[in-house]
Amino acid sequence: MKKVALFTAIAGSFVFLSAFAFVNHGEKPVSAKNTPPALAQAPSKWVLDKPHSNVRFSVAHLVVSDVDGSFKSFDGSMTSAKPDFSDAVINFTVVVNSINTDNENRDKHLQSDDFFNAAKFPQIKFASKSFQPLGNNKYKLTGDLTIRDITKTVSFDVTYGGIITSAAMGGTHAGFKAKTTIDRFDYNLKWNAATETGGVVVGKEVEITLNIDMKKA
Repeated sequence: MKKVALFTAIAGSFVFLSAFAFVNHGEKPVSAKNTPPALAQAPSKWVLDKPHSNVRFSVAHLVVSDVDGSFKSFDGSMTSAKPDFSDAVINFTVVVNSINTDNENRDKHLQSDDFFNAAKFPQIKFASKSFQPLGNNKYKLTGDLTIRDITKTVSFDVTYGGIITSAAMGGTHAGFKAKTTIDRFDYNLKWNAATETGGVVVGKEVEITLNIDMKKA
């Protein structure tokens, strides 16, 4: 009788466990590889905060000094899903007629076909290809720069200034400073003249500096 009772208890336990598994699971366990992946973070859109941004350039003049200038009208945007902006897609445009070197005659000359030909090519455009983190808040921004009807790949050295959320500033802002040097002859900004000593009136290398404040849309 003891053996029968022991067998009955074991059998009853087996039936109970089987019923528990069926009621509570109802189907085969899902393996880890079948688990749906976590949803990727949606890209954030950033727009240019123009009052806190500027586009400046500098070029040698008469060999011994530099002429500095800026563009007063420009716009830009950035999309990025990663917190370090390493996947950022950046687009930027500059209105050529907004060029300002604090000399009206010189500005008109720069807008002419000797340089930008603003009437035919009213915008300078930049479209990024990559935004590579280098560490210590440094990045390498590479993309296509279009001046007149010529497009060439250029790289900017970028310093990331940080990010801040401020009610007074109207939201979340990220700051960047980007620098590069281009050869203006590469873009058919062709005008030049020689000085009495054999130098050139305008240097061929142009230093470009952008101080950019991007606001999260």
